[in-house]
Amino acid sequence: MNIELIKAKDEDIVFLLELRKQTMIEHLEKAGVFLSEDGHVSRVKFHFNNSHVIHLNDSRIGVLKYIETNNSIEILQFQILPKYQGKGIGNYLLNYIIQLSRDANKNVRLKVLKENPAKFLYERNGFKIYDEDQYEFHMEFIK
Repeated sequence: MNIELIKAKDEDIVFLLELRKQTMIEHLEKAGVFLSEDGHVSRVKFHFNNSHVIHLNDSRIGVLKYIETNNSIEILQFQILPKYQGKGIGNYLLNYIIQLSRDANKNVRLKVLKENPAKFLYERNGFKIYDEDQYEFHMEFIK
């Protein structure tokens, strides 16, 4: 697999919005969260400068958006087009982030909707729930 993370550009916004809709609406609505088009656009643009488009063999297949704080690397968005899920790409990229965190001596944090089966991907890769709110589990990988 030839997987690359390429910094998102303005021309990626249409792709990222469609990706978000394909991967998130079902889980959001199961959780009772109904966002407008503007709500989805807002999430795509939130920390946009930290967005990386996931490319597989030169095709855009997802997004990995993360920020570094003093103590941790926080994954803000991690979405892969449904037809590419279950092929090891998520594991590969989580291991990439985990290695970044080890190199920086930081933990990795993320939030996942309670209804999202991605929670099991994170658990398989060593993430543990440390908190929760009405809609999400707060998970952490401790270095």
